[in-house]
Amino acid sequence: MTVGELYKALDEKYPKSLSCPWDNDGMMVCPDPDAEVKRVLVALDATAETLDHAVNGGFDVVVTHHPMLFRGLKSISPNSVHGRHVLKALQNGITVLSFHTRLDAAEGGVNDALCGALKLQPDGVFGDEEAPTLGRLVTLDPPVTAGKLAERLKTEFGFPMVRLNGDPDRLVKRLAVCGGDGKDFIYPALSAGADVFLTGDAGYNMAGEAAEEGIVTLEAGHYDTEFPVCYVLADVIRHLTGAEVGIFESCTYTVL
Repeated sequence: MTVGELYKALDEKYPKSLSCPWDNDGMMVCPDPDAEVKRVLVALDATAETLDHAVNGGFDVVVTHHPMLFRGLKSISPNSVHGRHVLKALQNGITVLSFHTRLDAAEGGVNDALCGALKLQPDGVFGDEEAPTLGRLVTLDPPVTAGKLAERLKTEFGFPMVRLNGDPDRLVKRLAVCGGDGKDFIYPALSAGADVFLTGDAGYNMAGEAAEEGIVTLEAGHYDTEFPVCYVLADVIRHLTGAEVGIFESCTYTVL
């Protein structure tokens, strides 16, 4: 399979029509679309460390969730972070493909992967006008309190930290799930009947307002709530290409 064919296959599985209008994802950098796919590296971010790992490991394709190029470049030079990333990829013959909000919303994407990692079975979707099917809804049977759910996220599923905003004794019958930066989906989750909104980042002010509106937010970290999709992407790409696929943990923060 060529690089161009891999992109086409992933584009069909995670169609651009699911992307938010403001998003920029897809084929970020591609030295040669006719090159054969031999080794693929999957990561959440196309950081300098990710690209160095790709170069040192002989990977010819990097597939990420967060776009390598999100805002328009005005120049490409070693004097800017993104310029260095582009040059590193091109100079080493590496293609970078990124699938962002379309991967959040797609079946089997970020939010389904997060539910899978937490052993939850979604039974509904929610969202806003731009992304009406981005989030996932889960019925908890039996219900648990928000505090107990937060404890489980840390003890059973290994999240390094969880911030609870609202009443820890709130009984959770309906859970809304949105990995990553989910603050724009708090009110859609509330409108969908959720008792608790699980996300990566809810924003200080938004989480406080949400608590007053009657929905508890659990913030388990942007990176940690999105990383499970890397395992899903790796399996999909391995099945499509038969190539060797690796996963790189591009996390840059430390919990002290």
